[in-house]
Amino acid sequence: MHISDGVLPTAVSVGGYAVSALILSWSVRQTRSDDLPKIAVVSAAFFVASLIHIPFGPTSVHLLIPGLVGALLGPSAFLAIGLGLVLQCLLFQFGGLTAIGANLLMMGLPALLAGWVFHHFKGQGKKQRILVGALCGGGATVLSALLLAVLLISGGEDFWGVVKLALAAHVPVVLIEAGVTAMIVSFLIKVKPEMLDTPFMDKKST
Repeated sequence: MHISDGVLPTAVSVGGYAVSALILSWSVRQTRSDDLPKIAVVSAAFFVASLIHIPFGPTSVHLLIPGLVGALLGPSAFLAIGLGLVLQCLLFQFGGLTAIGANLLMMGLPALLAGWVFHHFKGQGKKQRILVGALCGGGATVLSALLLAVLLISGGEDFWGVVKLALAAHVPVVLIEAGVTAMIVSFLIKVKPEMLDTPFMDKKST
């Protein structure tokens, strides 16, 4: 799902960087120093999950886990995904330097929305938390795929075919993401439930 250099118009790339920078600065301000170890672990999970690519015509699909990142990190999800994307770009040339801003919006915004939904509707019951986690996992992936389509369309009519393939290819990914997120939420409820209690907004962050 990473967008490469040369795909997006210059205005879209610059705009992606500008908007991402604003949201990233907010994400950093909301991040507490005590959360840094958890952010490192979740960033590593996002980094590894996104490395496994399955070719699908002119595009490829892979796990994104934006719903899980959002559920575990809340506002810090945007920072974690940004770190993962930069490392993937520099180390493995996934995506392009000019498209990092757009890629971050594409994966970071759904993670933030999923985090907000999870922490407002998770409740206290195990079943409800698992169900909301699954919906966040699948829903965030759907939103990422739709944002990918919008960004690709901005590159011109030549990308219409790729857009259709990309959306079709992510249908099974949505189901897998929902299942994976539900299983991890279920596991954390048993072994470390406090990881699911990260506040979405923390004005006292340091």
